[in-house]
Amino acid sequence: MELRLGKRADYTVRAVLDLARHTEQGRRKAADISAEMDIPSSYLPQLLAELVRAGLVRSVAGRKGGYTLARDPAFITLLEVIEVAEGVVTSTECVLRSGPCRWDDACAIHDPWLRAQEALRRSLSATTFAEIAEIDTALGEAAEAAETGESAETRATEATEETAEAPAQ
Repeated sequence: MELRLGKRADYTVRAVLDLARHTEQGRRKAADISAEMDIPSSYLPQLLAELVRAGLVRSVAGRKGGYTLARDPAFITLLEVIEVAEGVVTSTECVLRSGPCRWDDACAIHDPWLRAQEALRRSLSATTFAEIAEIDTALGEAAEAAETGESAETRATEATEETAEAPAQ
C-alpha cells in the first residue's frame, strides 16, 4: 500500500509551512518561499494562487507585497491544505474489485476501508500548521545541533547563561 502526497500537495504543504513559520515577520516573497522550501519557482505562483482562491493565503502585489496566511496557523489544518492541492481525501476505487466503489454493491472491505479513511481525515483535520511549524522548528534545531556536535541541553544552557549575563535595562 502506498500512502503519500503527490508533488502538488507536497509543494503546497511546504509553502503553507513556510508562511506559518514566518507569520510574525509579515509578508513573504514567492522567491524566498521557493528558495527556503525547495519548491520550483515556476510552479509556486500557481500553488499560491490556489491557496489565495481557497481563502487560506492573502497576497499583496508590488514591491512591498508578498504572501501571508489569511488566518492564524493554529486555525489552518493539514486536511484543508491537502484538499486545496489534491481534492477530497477519499478513495473512489474499490479495494477488492479494482474499479469504482459502488455504494449499492459494497464489497467485504468497504466498511473497514471507510473507517480507515475517516480516521485519516480526522487526524489531518486535527493537525494544524501551528503544530507543524513548531515540530519543524524543533527538528531544524536538533539537526543544527547534531551538525555542530552540540546537544540541545548545551544550547539551552548557553542561552540561559547569556540571558543571565545580559545587563538590566
